[in-house]
Amino acid sequence: MGIDIGRRQFISALGSATAIWPLAARAQQPVLPVIGVLSGQSPEISDSQMAAFRRGVYETGFVEGRDVTIDSRWARNNNDRLPALAAELVQRRVAVIAAIAFGSTPAALAAKAATSDIPIVFAVGTDPVKTGIVSSLNRPSGNVTGATFFANELAAKRLGLLHELLPQATLIAVLMNQDFPDAADQLKDIQDAARALGLKTLVVNASTEHEIDDGFAALVRQRADALFVGADPFLSSRQDQIVELARRNAVPAIYDLRQATASGGLISYAASSLDTQRLAGVYAGRILKGEKTVDLPVLQPTKFELVINLKTAKALALTVPPSLLALADEVIE
Repeated sequence: MGIDIGRRQFISALGSATAIWPLAARAQQPVLPVIGVLSGQSPEISDSQMAAFRRGVYETGFVEGRDVTIDSRWARNNNDRLPALAAELVQRRVAVIAAIAFGSTPAALAAKAATSDIPIVFAVGTDPVKTGIVSSLNRPSGNVTGATFFANELAAKRLGLLHELLPQATLIAVLMNQDFPDAADQLKDIQDAARALGLKTLVVNASTEHEIDDGFAALVRQRADALFVGADPFLSSRQDQIVELARRNAVPAIYDLRQATASGGLISYAASSLDTQRLAGVYAGRILKGEKTVDLPVLQPTKFELVINLKTAKALALTVPPSLLALADEVIE
């Protein structure tokens, strides 16, 4: 009897230990570092941007779900929400905050205001020094660094390409979102470039879907020869609407994103925004490995994309000059 009791006690103890072992094993599993993504836009239009960012993280040896967790916060085109979303990521104690995808400049500023301790990486189309994100490109101080594709800085180049494509055009409509923080600087660059080329500009402001419709009605009424679409997160989010209105009204237009030309726009020119997102992912991975933001200079664009849609040009009865075709990185036929 004593032997049976002892055996039962041993089996019972063994069963209890077996039940505890999985819990102990789970408790010993390392907690994955978290990259908190913060964006002023919505995930629906940022798939390609996020894929490029993840690719950059992967290039540094981190696999999402195995080595790192990515937790995203989206303001959905309402920048007033960004401070609260940034505070959520700070409270979650993420290892890095990534202000990326469309709407990244306000996101970077919100993240910077929320923490001076957590490293921040950004991928922006603005001048990060001019907008106050960093104090220097070569050696950013504090906890912030990243990459820029200088979308605004290319305004003059973009207007020059439009002029080369349409040398007879004299009145260029400029579609801008007046609520975008960089709108004034961008518009000044466009108008300075227009004066140098002897062109007149018609500024069309739009910060809502309805205002875009009204803006097209105005530029058609004023007989604008072509359209320059400003580099802006909101306008990028309404890309399909703008491309369709340009097609319907037979208005030649130049855009800042390749995606617009791929979906039927006439021409686009910009530094590769996707490569910039990838570089931000690389920086996030390097920070997770222990590098400091102050030792990571802001990366500037090296890859530029001129894309021309010949199908759209044909629909507009335009002949693209051979010199422009020779410069194109991609021709859509």
